[in-house]
Amino acid sequence: MTPRTARVNIGNRRSSNSTHEQVGSNLRIGVINNLRAGKSQDQVSRMLGFLRSHPDVLHVETESAGVMPEALSELARQEVDLLVVNGGDGTLQYVLTEMLGSGAFDDRVPLVAPLRAGRTNMSAMDLLADRDPLRGLEALIECAEDGRIAERVEPRRVLRVSYGYGFQRAAQYGMFFGAGIIKRAIELNHRLFDKDGQRHFVEGVAGATLVTAGLVGRAITGDQTGILTPDKIQILLDGEAVEQGEFHLVMASTLSRLFARMRPFWGQGPGGVRFTSIAAPCEKIGKAAIGMIRGKPADWVTPEIGYTSRNVDRAELRMNCGFTVDGELWQPDSDRSVDLSAERVVHFVRA
Repeated sequence: MTPRTARVNIGNRRSSNSTHEQVGSNLRIGVINNLRAGKSQDQVSRMLGFLRSHPDVLHVETESAGVMPEALSELARQEVDLLVVNGGDGTLQYVLTEMLGSGAFDDRVPLVAPLRAGRTNMSAMDLLADRDPLRGLEALIECAEDGRIAERVEPRRVLRVSYGYGFQRAAQYGMFFGAGIIKRAIELNHRLFDKDGQRHFVEGVAGATLVTAGLVGRAITGDQTGILTPDKIQILLDGEAVEQGEFHLVMASTLSRLFARMRPFWGQGPGGVRFTSIAAPCEKIGKAAIGMIRGKPADWVTPEIGYTSRNVDRAELRMNCGFTVDGELWQPDSDRSVDLSAERVVHFVRA
């Protein structure tokens, strides 16, 4: 297959109504396979063999982001009700952006079931997906046949990350946004463990966790040089300015927990965007870190000394630094503005 072509297996046609009106045995299931999402050749072969033995399940194989629009358009034409994403966080991010930003399914957004099949799987793990993606897919098919998919459905808000200048703005959709240490940890992890294009035991979530921990440890010692140099960011949370101007870390999510089971959001409020920032300088970051990553910081961890966490409808950032959305990287750009919101809801399914 060339990088511009998606392979599609259509299977047997079944009638189907709107996803949110019907979650019973007539659900039409489609699988989008990212063949480059950190899977071994054995995993790929097992999944493709399983799908060939289930001709009623549509499936599309992709090898690059460039064919994602074509792949999703084909599944939309086949009126897929349940879209299974066989990849990692990056694949899911592409899928969400095409569905919510580009309207790949028009106004009919299907149920979405992410498998734990990539190098990083924060979203699938937060939904308690099965560790084995093939076993997870088998369970989904069984539930669909028995009319029990509704038991696994969980509505979640999706982040909209709008960025650019003036009216020339682009938008990405995903579940996690990060700048500062988090973005640099992902970038450094790619450089350290992917130099030869091979997979390593410390890749993905494990690698990002180790590198993030190392960078935080250096920040605790007071190191603010090199990749730990704080970023200058102007922040407005629902129109209210965050007073500090330099930050070690800025992140936002609609997930309940991040990699390594971190829950670094303790803010109050009804807003759909969970937002946390750590200013530079900040006091006692070493003592503060343990409580913060569990979402239960000490009483003295407050905005006045550099620690801000709130649930907001909108976060506005003016920044020159790069950022990440679900592990995908955007590099620094001068005077870029970024708006974060979470108005769209997708009905996810635990695989």
